[in-house]
Amino acid sequence: MLLLFKLIAESFRFAVGSLVVNKVRTMLSLLGITIGIFSIISVFSVFDSLEKAIRDNINSLGDNVLFIQKWPWMMGGGDYPWWRYWQRPEASMLDMRELEKRSNSAEAFAFMVGTSRDVSHLNTTIERVSVQAVSHDYAVVMPFDLEDGRYFTPLESQSGRNVVIVGAEIAETLFPSTTAIGKSIKIFGMRLEVIGILKKQGDDVFGNSDDKNVLVPINFARNIIDIRSMGTTIVAKAKPNVSNDQMKDELTGILRSIRKLKPTADDNFAINETDIINRGFDQLFGVIAIVGWIIGGFSLLVGGFGIANIMFVSVKERTSQIGIQKSLGAKNYFILLQFLFEAVFLSIIGGIVGLLIVLSMSVLVSQFTSFTLILSIGNIVLGVFVSALIGLISGFLPAWSASRLEPVEAMRSSF
Repeated sequence: MLLLFKLIAESFRFAVGSLVVNKVRTMLSLLGITIGIFSIISVFSVFDSLEKAIRDNINSLGDNVLFIQKWPWMMGGGDYPWWRYWQRPEASMLDMRELEKRSNSAEAFAFMVGTSRDVSHLNTTIERVSVQAVSHDYAVVMPFDLEDGRYFTPLESQSGRNVVIVGAEIAETLFPSTTAIGKSIKIFGMRLEVIGILKKQGDDVFGNSDDKNVLVPINFARNIIDIRSMGTTIVAKAKPNVSNDQMKDELTGILRSIRKLKPTADDNFAINETDIINRGFDQLFGVIAIVGWIIGGFSLLVGGFGIANIMFVSVKERTSQIGIQKSLGAKNYFILLQFLFEAVFLSIIGGIVGLLIVLSMSVLVSQFTSFTLILSIGNIVLGVFVSALIGLISGFLPAWSASRLEPVEAMRSSF
């Protein structure tokens, strides 16, 4: 064991010596490893950070909720029967009331429909604001935080009062120097009282934000617009210890009963869940990972040749030293391991430089943009492991040739 530690220490010393004595040659040879590790880890870091941001946004919808809609979320393909989905009825308030009566697995239901309208106050108008008309239990099914004010009371939701909850950006734009609470804004050509302001969140990875949304009671909106012709959604939240699959099975049976579908008839509704989107992104990021390896693979190949070049030169320069070591009793495996460790150390040094560049890039990107770029421990370990593997593969042939040298011939080559 002591011999192994001495061997590793000596190999590390030779690797550092190569860097010090032949700076330019070594740096140029290690450039391929550095670029390769930078390419692979930077791609993985960008897409890991992007994946995390996307999944966080998806999971913010809730992992214990189901969305009853006309259209399924995952659709497409050449034989996609879109006309069948188009002919389906929209989810209705009647559907939700029946579900509330019959369901034993759902804790709460909320009805929601979205549209775009101009929102104004005095001479200030914000065009095409996302207006979400929601039923009272929306706050239970899709929880959110208020920065100021309050949520709709049951009476306001039931009677369809002209009250509104606005996003932080809407409040700041329409009321830059005072609070929006208690003030009136105009939507649908009618005045609504602002009773709440959503907590500021900023844009998500898709560029969407609740800061630019407003919420109104569904019973207010249905008196003004025809919600039956719009894309409606019933959101169901499962009770504790009830899985989505259990709730989905129950809701499917209830909906088929409500809509009086025959046993042989297909469902005329879709029950969507966030896991569907996650599975779609699993495939997408799997392809991205392959692309990342292809991008960095060519640089790593060049880097491998660079490491092999360094090691062949190192063997040539230390031929007499190898002869002396072997004449003093050094075994072939000792010489082999000595040069292998040196190749691995050199390759890891190049990989660490690549990782430091990625780390610097992640700090700059996170500092000067809204996107948080993370260099994870997993990617650091991957970078070091790949570097070591490239060094091991590239250094094997030079190390093998060094270990097979005859002592007398090796010493004679120095004269």
